[in-house]
Amino acid sequence: MDDSEPPTAPEPRPSRARRAELRRARAERQQAAEQAANQAVDQAEEEAERARGVLGQLSQLNAQWISLREEREKQLAMPDVGSDRPVSAKVPAGVDLAAAWAWRFIVIVVAGAMVAYAVAYFSVVVVPVVVALLITALVAPVVGGLARVVPRGVAALLTVVVGIAVISACLTFVGQQIANGSTDLADSTVQGLQQIREWLKTGPLQASDTQIDDYINQAQDYITQQFTSEPGQSSQLLTRITEVGLTLSHVFAGFFIALFSTYFFLADGERIWSWIVRLAPWSARDRVDSSGHVAWISLTQFVRATVIVAFVDAVGISVWAWAMGLPFVAAIGVLVFLGAFVPMIGATIAGTVAVLVALVDQGLWAALIMLIGVIVVQQLEGHILQPFLMGRWVSVHPLAVIVAIAVGVLLAGVAGALVAVPTAAALNAVVLHLASLTGPGEPEPGLDPGDPPALSADGGTGTGTGTGEGRA
Repeated sequence: MDDSEPPTAPEPRPSRARRAELRRARAERQQAAEQAANQAVDQAEEEAERARGVLGQLSQLNAQWISLREEREKQLAMPDVGSDRPVSAKVPAGVDLAAAWAWRFIVIVVAGAMVAYAVAYFSVVVVPVVVALLITALVAPVVGGLARVVPRGVAALLTVVVGIAVISACLTFVGQQIANGSTDLADSTVQGLQQIREWLKTGPLQASDTQIDDYINQAQDYITQQFTSEPGQSSQLLTRITEVGLTLSHVFAGFFIALFSTYFFLADGERIWSWIVRLAPWSARDRVDSSGHVAWISLTQFVRATVIVAFVDAVGISVWAWAMGLPFVAAIGVLVFLGAFVPMIGATIAGTVAVLVALVDQGLWAALIMLIGVIVVQQLEGHILQPFLMGRWVSVHPLAVIVAIAVGVLLAGVAGALVAVPTAAALNAVVLHLASLTGPGEPEPGLDPGDPPALSADGGTGTGTGTGEGRA
């Protein structure tokens, strides 16, 4: 017999359920191992965090201890008695704030005084340019209409030429009327002076002929002294002639400056304004352009409303004078029309000429009736026309109007009074426009709230080209 062992049978293969159970067990062991590893990492991080907290506390304690030691050393240190350096005292907050406002106010006043001095020094140039701007604001729509048919330069030239022709015709008509009525007015003046002489004799003064003659002789002597000179002195007449000649030269120079400025403002106003905007920093060009647009709208509205008001004043006072049968009706109308360009007081002052003409031509009662007519027209202007026509664009306080007129008279005389109020209206519109862009305490657009306020305007990237028609 064979002693060898029989061959062993192969192990049975695990079933499908067994294999799934083994996979689940293997996955559970892996998940348990990962959880254990994560817990170990979290514990290590907590230990490190506690260690950092302890180190931070130790650092704070160390810094506090060093600060206390330095403060104690300063307290124990001997004062430097021999030093020449003065001990600085802390300025109170109120004094510091007042000083900051004071020096800024001084800088603003000095800058304003320098600007006013420059304007007064160059008033022969500045005033005609401003007058040209006012004329441009008035006739810009006419040029815009003609520019649709002919080139803009030709349209501006035609407008200027026609305007000069119309003004010359009006002045010629007024001059002829004055020349035709001067004889009758002279006779009325003689009669009026005789009536005044009789009133002085029979009125409350009870003046005698001798006293009246003395008054007349004193007036004649004063006039004679003004046109004669003592030995070794220059003649007053020569001085007056020199002053009149200088004034006439300034008037002619201003006329031609205003004439050429008006033409170029009408023809190339947009290019001129674009060049002015490009002088500003890039970040401020948007605001400069928008401010100019607002100022031009305000100026245009003001000039057109003022022309309407002046026309109504001139027509009203002229019709009243015509109804009374006064001479120089057209001359009175032209004078009132020009005077009305000075708001509040211009037309009233010009209306006194009509009152004087009525006094000389028809007597005291006629002058009173003419004065009533001037007051009625002024009340119509002040309570109906001015509030209705001016509107919100040119709403300037009456006190500001009076101050602007006074400053204009001081800087440039009558011409300064004519341009003062429209200039103030334009500046008022610009200030309100800039103030409306940001509220109180708000940072400039495009800046971080923590950044200091910038000196320039917002970071716009406008090209600065004007959009207003004829804007200069």
